[in-house]
Amino acid sequence: MTTPARYTRVAAILHWLIALLITAAVVLGVWANHAPDEWVRPMIDTHKSLGITVLGLAVLRLLWRLWHQPPRLPEDYARWERLAAHGAHAALYVWIFALPITGWLHDSAWNQAATHPMRLFSMVPWFRIGFIEGLDPAVKEPLHTVLGTVHFWFGYALYGLVALHVAGALKHQWLDGELELQRINPFAR
Repeated sequence: MTTPARYTRVAAILHWLIALLITAAVVLGVWANHAPDEWVRPMIDTHKSLGITVLGLAVLRLLWRLWHQPPRLPEDYARWERLAAHGAHAALYVWIFALPITGWLHDSAWNQAATHPMRLFSMVPWFRIGFIEGLDPAVKEPLHTVLGTVHFWFGYALYGLVALHVAGALKHQWLDGELELQRINPFAR
């Protein structure tokens, strides 16, 4: 089997869609702290919906990658660049799963969850994680706080990983003259 020169169109679309949705979720999560009170709940609900959507798309992306070989890195990459690229991709996958899962756990530990059912994009009923939601309220409250803190800091870790990923791609594209961005362009031929 030959190694493709670029990512498949499906992999590229999933890549950019996940990146776009994560960006939107971050913007909503940050702005909700500064929004008028009547906007906060809809912004947080949309933030949650985006997170669950990212989780679903990440599952699809991982399954797609298991059956579709990604392109090989260019031969002129130094060994450390190859290791860094593979390490960054692995870490991005972990964090793209960890961030929505910690958010979902955080929401499931919310003591007011029973009075505020979760609906994806205000339409599709969505469940909370049962064993967390069923805990005693005295246990859930501190757990909610801890999970919120973990989710918050996982977000910053993801921002750092994304910054490294983008910096590496732009370095290879602009400084090294590699066709790095064309490899992940879903519309390139």
